[in-house]
Amino acid sequence: MPNKPFNQPGILIVTVMFAFLNGCATIHVSDPKDPWESWNRGAQSFNDGVDDYVMKPVAKGYDSVMPNFAHQAVSNFFSNLDDIDVIANDALQGKFSQSGLDGARFLVNSTVGVCGLIDVGTLVDLTKHHEDFDQTLGFWGIPSGPYLVLPFFGPSSPRGFAGLLSDAALNPISYTGVYFGSSSATAYAVSGGLGALKVIDTRANNLGLEKTITEAAIDRYEFFKNAYQSRRNYLIHDGNVPDEDVLKSDDNNSNGLGPISPY
Repeated sequence: MPNKPFNQPGILIVTVMFAFLNGCATIHVSDPKDPWESWNRGAQSFNDGVDDYVMKPVAKGYDSVMPNFAHQAVSNFFSNLDDIDVIANDALQGKFSQSGLDGARFLVNSTVGVCGLIDVGTLVDLTKHHEDFDQTLGFWGIPSGPYLVLPFFGPSSPRGFAGLLSDAALNPISYTGVYFGSSSATAYAVSGGLGALKVIDTRANNLGLEKTITEAAIDRYEFFKNAYQSRRNYLIHDGNVPDEDVLKSDDNNSNGLGPISPY
């Protein structure tokens, strides 16, 4: 039986990282919701370095060589795969009507939309929703825990980390090699290549956010923390939060996500 290509280096790094958090928590804390601030600031600096020297240059190169229609098609493809996770979490939150609509959207985009390359669902008013396992846990009253910055993955929380593992398990990319009966090496290459393409495509889509962050952030760390917590609160409560609790961007109404994303 082929091995499942789900063992990702980033997950291992994050797991090892938890061994150091108790020590970080003993440092003087100014924010009770952020007891690991020392670790978090270091992790964010590391992530910023990876972004400055690796991700941003690669994303800019990708953006410059990819025709707009091809770039959009790649984004649509990965968005369509993400809808599998959305459908499952709709159901886990008891949103069965929304789960049915999202299932119809996935079916339409996967067939008429040529494996999701064309977003036919939006054209026929099947709105894109954003649900994940972190939101599901929050929906059922499980607290997020302290703010936590994960190496490579960025802003999160203990609940968010659990959600990340669950969402990864539902991601078809993790099992691409198994679908095709590939050898272990080929399976890792296929799933890893698709995963890398998704990360690069997502980073390229967010290149325009830098101006907003630069203009808004007096303290970059606090900005990212507040943006993450505001956005998660907005998504978990389906937008039913006071306006003063929402850190908004100029394109707030167009992206369907509410608060600005810190990713």
